[in-house]
Amino acid sequence: MLPIPAKELNGSGALGPYWTFYNAVAAEQLRRWLPRRPALLLDISGGRGRWAAQAARRGHQVIEVIDFRRTAEPWLRDARDDRVRRIRADDLAFLPDACVDGVLAEERALSIEIMAESAIADVARVLKPGGRVLVSVDSLVLGMAILAEQNFWAHLRQTGEVMLVPWPDGSITRCFSSGQLRELLTGAGLTVEWVRPRTVLSPSTVDHVLSGDARALGRLVHTELETRPDDDDTVGIHLVASARRDP
Repeated sequence: MLPIPAKELNGSGALGPYWTFYNAVAAEQLRRWLPRRPALLLDISGGRGRWAAQAARRGHQVIEVIDFRRTAEPWLRDARDDRVRRIRADDLAFLPDACVDGVLAEERALSIEIMAESAIADVARVLKPGGRVLVSVDSLVLGMAILAEQNFWAHLRQTGEVMLVPWPDGSITRCFSSGQLRELLTGAGLTVEWVRPRTVLSPSTVDHVLSGDARALGRLVHTELETRPDDDDTVGIHLVASARRDP
């Protein structure tokens, strides 16, 4: 049984309280990850503005890539913050080597990009020595659950090292175990700092706590982030990792 139905994964529906919690966790993870000093960051998370805006509010300059293939949103000439510059591009060829201090690859960017090895190699290329990348991907737990939800039992039996998952809307994403995500990052010459599920608390737990006290959200987020289930493949629909380019 799918822990979160595929139709709920856009943040709507009956699991609204869980997604409020999920988004709060993601925002706090990014806050903790961001450089302490003003830096130049590259955001390849899909052009929705959320991650770039948070980084800009912390005083960073952000290049936000709007990918032709991943967004149907109209082209915005100007960002709301003068610290954010939006550029429409298919890849990172427009950037020189070692030019940014950090890269945000949120919104499951490396799962949507099936050729993730090529994408992360480009990320490593543009990172300055000592620069870091924050990535999120679909987990194997999610991939297997979506296949089961669609009764694709043969796919489950034949799953190899790379799991490509067809979604009900016709799209295909790539799902990772923590080990596979580590291999992806180290294969690009990056040093992995940590890998963990984005969240380990279940939707039912979150709903139960928040229904009793809406002010408990901050405590829930703190509890989540103080739990350290590193490399745990048994929970979580998404994995998050931080890696750096060594000097």
